[in-house]
Amino acid sequence: MEIVGNIGAGDTHLAGWRSERNAGGRCRTGAGPAVHPGPTPRSPERTGSGGPGITVLSTLAVGTGAAALAILPDLESALAGGGARLPVPAADTRQRDLLTTTLRAGELIDDAIAVVVSTSGTTGIPKGAMLSAAALTCSATATHRRLGGTGRWLLALPAYHVAGLQVLVRSVVGGSAPVALDASFEPADLVAAVSAMGTGRRYTSLVSNQLDKALADPAAAAALAEFDAVLIGGGPMPAGVREKAAAAGVRVVRTYGMSETCGGCVYDGVPLDGVQIRLDEGRVSLGGPVLASGYRNPADPDPFAEPGWFRTDDFGAVDDSGVLSILGRADDAVSTGGLTVLPQLVENALAGHPAVAECAVFGVPDARLGQRVVAAVVLAAGQREPTLAELRAHVGRTLDPTAAPRQLHFVDELPRRGIGKLDRRALIQRFGA
Repeated sequence: MEIVGNIGAGDTHLAGWRSERNAGGRCRTGAGPAVHPGPTPRSPERTGSGGPGITVLSTLAVGTGAAALAILPDLESALAGGGARLPVPAADTRQRDLLTTTLRAGELIDDAIAVVVSTSGTTGIPKGAMLSAAALTCSATATHRRLGGTGRWLLALPAYHVAGLQVLVRSVVGGSAPVALDASFEPADLVAAVSAMGTGRRYTSLVSNQLDKALADPAAAAALAEFDAVLIGGGPMPAGVREKAAAAGVRVVRTYGMSETCGGCVYDGVPLDGVQIRLDEGRVSLGGPVLASGYRNPADPDPFAEPGWFRTDDFGAVDDSGVLSILGRADDAVSTGGLTVLPQLVENALAGHPAVAECAVFGVPDARLGQRVVAAVVLAAGQREPTLAELRAHVGRTLDPTAAPRQLHFVDELPRRGIGKLDRRALIQRFGA
């Protein structure tokens, strides 16, 4: 298979800073808006399985905004070995019932597991990543080490997804009092929330569309600049957003990870303490103490089949300084004219055109090529619509001409799902006829 773009050759192995771990696999630690009083600071040495045994998986209804902080006592109990929890959205009856049934709440589970987090797939039965207390605590500890120490966290993502849940886990582990606001916050809400956090080290975790929305408001952008770090996950960042953040003085940290790794485990391309990265013919595998203990509903093939490793669906490359770049997902790849095209690489090329505010690339059936490359473009303000020939020529300056789109659609906005991830499937269904 020939792939457009350089994804590295053969096997590459990259290790993060090694964590100190005891024989049980635990990390050793080093040194308006809703406000939670905060838990007592905890040592990760208290977490773990407590020996072999079983417990019952219980549902944990998670509200939005201020209501999400109500789960903190349950979460602290789970991290201390007090049973396994399945976070479900309190306001979404259909999703709550689906997760409760398919992930078998009320049935037995290994007592090393603290939380079962639904994965973000769009089809099929939810697999449910089983996260141990030790893995969650190692992740939180490694995050604080990378960022420069514990601090106060702002929750602005749904806490039944791993990114939002980890904001609360870090608060529990660090003994800090989180502040919360709704994921669809208005700029004024963000300003008030940051003010409520007081002084000292402050952090938050957002997705790109939230960041972009806040940067458009001068007061909200100034509030974001007060954070010691703004973690951004949930997929590629749209063109220009990072530059706007830098101009506003916002300290953005790009994170890569998934439910199966307790959330982000690679920050700005560098693995967290104890995390390992391996490339097998360009395919990214992750290892280390942050890995899930497998799926509640095992998958076939099993990405956890190799002990100590999780095989992702992503292609990546490591540069000469050891920094990982994610080039795209294997299941998004477009097979066209004998080449495999990774949409993210084409999107990166298109993003350099001044008329492109946002774009998404995907494949649709083609009788001659197998699939043809299609681009959906959000037009930049004040720009005329470029022609297909113009965009093809623009992409052809940096990529093989086969990767250039053969079909072009202008849209008002790109469809998104979950916490803001691009929904390519919706575009394929809309334009695939």
